[in-house]
Order: sequence, then structure tokens, then C-alpha cells
Amino acid sequence: MKRILMTSAATVALAGTAQAGGIDRSGQGLGPLFEDGRYLELSFGHVSPSIDGRDVAGQPTGGVVGNYTQWSLAYKYDVNDKLSFALIVDKPFGADVSYPVNTVTVPLADVLDGTSAKAATTAVTGILRYKFDGGFSVHGGLRAQRAEGEITLNGAAYGGPPPGGLSGYNVKLASDVAPGYLVGVAYEKPEIALRVALTYNSAITHKFDTTQNFAAGVSITEVELPQSVNLDFQSGVAKDTLVFGQIRWVDWSSFLIDPVGFPGNGLVELEDTTTYTLGVGRRFNDKWAGSISVNYEPGGSDDLVSPLAPTNGRKGVTVGVAYTEGNMKISMGINYTKVGDARPETGTPDTARASMTDNDVLGVGVKVGWQF
Repeated sequence: MKRILMTSAATVALAGTAQAGGIDRSGQGLGPLFEDGRYLELSFGHVSPSIDGRDVAGQPTGGVVGNYTQWSLAYKYDVNDKLSFALIVDKPFGADVSYPVNTVTVPLADVLDGTSAKAATTAVTGILRYKFDGGFSVHGGLRAQRAEGEITLNGAAYGGPPPGGLSGYNVKLASDVAPGYLVGVAYEKPEIALRVALTYNSAITHKFDTTQNFAAGVSITEVELPQSVNLDFQSGVAKDTLVFGQIRWVDWSSFLIDPVGFPGNGLVELEDTTTYTLGVGRRFNDKWAGSISVNYEPGGSDDLVSPLAPTNGRKGVTVGVAYTEGNMKISMGINYTKVGDARPETGTPDTARASMTDNDVLGVGVKVGWQF
């Protein structure tokens, strides 16, 4: 029962972060670290956001957030009965935002036509876990993260070209690899499938080689991808029934992209996010289990947001199913998330340039794990 219910609970991670705050994508979960014995896991997910609205001239923005695919790979190995090791490869952060160019000419329109942001990361994390007597354990590890990005500001909302305005501005942040770390503590009581784990993920500071189309040469831009804290919990509450959840806090207010010579106060401004997940898993028989969970992320203190992160909070539901055959586990999940309304603004104080309303996101995922 313990094994198949934990599989059901893990399904949520596949699609539950379909549209998390900031540019959060993976949730930086450590589920494989707590699997029994030697374990190998592959997971894939596809996310389809539907984020659109109208600019202040009344013109439709079209869909501004692109579909994306997530994947991760994990391997866990027991060194002995006290010490274990896990290696996790995932894509923790990313962005693909683009405002299509309007074909309708509107005099004096405050539009965001052609504004775009692309960001990609890949992280490799090595973790050691040491078990003490009495159910307690500690874990910690090192993370190497690769990141790159490109941002374009365009449209009447940004005025004319520099130095008088920012329309047409483009910056490229070349690929950079930087280190980080994580530390945590956990308590388990296997006979009732109880586990509570607290993990701190450090911020990672990248130093990007930077080129800007309105500045000569190559400069260095320091960008701090934020620290975060995950509190994960699960417990059996009745025969064949498990309750599980997570609280995740991310320090997005420290995330700033401000290239040397940029004529403004930074390209992206975000607020900290706290995301809550609560669900229940149920075993149907020796092979099948299912789960359902809800997730909630409060909106920021103001619905004025960066055009490059055009949502404000979210509410979602994830349904999962898990199948176990011998040493193989297959989990599948689907998530539907309703994202909060938001008004992108472009740095002129409290001036909205568009309104993004009634939007949602659909995510699906599959995970295959082997114990051997």
C-alpha cells in the first residue's frame, strides 16, 4: 500500500506546476530521494497556456504565452542502510512570452506589439541523505544550473527608440553555468506512509555575457535566480488512503535583470509567491491507485504586472492515476489551472498597457519509475 499510494501522490508533480508564479516550472521536487532501494525515474510533461487579453486601445493581444515541454531524469542509490545518494536533472525555470504584432493601425495606441521574453534553464543536482534512528534524516547537495535568455521591448507602450524611449530594445543573455546548494530535514514513519520534508534551495547568481542592440560591445549582467523553500508532507489517514500536500515559497522579489547601460529600472519586476497544494490518494487494488489535488497561489498585492509575466495568482486541480507492475511504476496526471486576471504595465507608474482576463492553463504528464 505504501508504495502504490506514494506513486499516486507523486503524480501531482507532473502537471501541478503548469503555471506557477514568476517563471517557476518544475517546483524543484525531491521525490526520488525518498524512494526505496535503487531507483530510476523518467518524466515528461506538456503545458498549454491560454493567456490573452486586450491592450488599452482595445486590440486583442492574441495568445502571449507559448506551449512548452518539461522533462526530468532522476537516479537514486543506497550506499548503505543509512546513507543514500540521488542525482536529479530538471528544468526548474523558463519563459516563452511573445506579444504578436497587431496588423490594425490604431492612432496613439499604447500596445506591446513584438514585446517578448525567452528563458531556459537546466539544473543537475547531486544530493546525499543520511538517516538517523527514530525516523529523522537530513539531506543536502550541490546544484549546477545552466541558464540563458533574450528579451525584446517593443510597441507604442515603450515610446520611441532609445534614448527617448525603449521601443525596439533587445538584450541577449548568453548561456552561463553557476553553482547553488540545498539543505533539508525529514521525518518518516513508514508504517503509516508518513513523511514530512523541509528543503531550502539557495539562490543561484548567474553572470551572463550580454549584448544589447543599442549598446556596443559585450558586458556582464548579474541575475539572481531566487532562493526557495519547499515543505512537503504526506500521511496515511485510513486504509488505502493517503493525504499529501506542499507549501512552496519563492523569493521572486530578488529576481532582477538590469543590464549595464539599460535606460530604466530593470526589465522584470516580480513579487514573492507562495503556492499551496493539498490532495488525497486512494489505492483501488494491488496495481491501481488514483489521486486528486487542488493548488492555490494568491495573487500579488497589485494586479499590475510585468508584461513578461502576465498573470496574477492561480487556482487549479490535478487528477492522477498510477499503475504498478512488478518493479515498474507508471504515473499519469492532468492539471487544469485558472490564472488570475492581470494588467501588464511598462514602467510608467501605475499605468496599465493591457488587460489579461479569463485565462487558463492545461498540463499533462507521464512518469515511469523502476526499482531494482
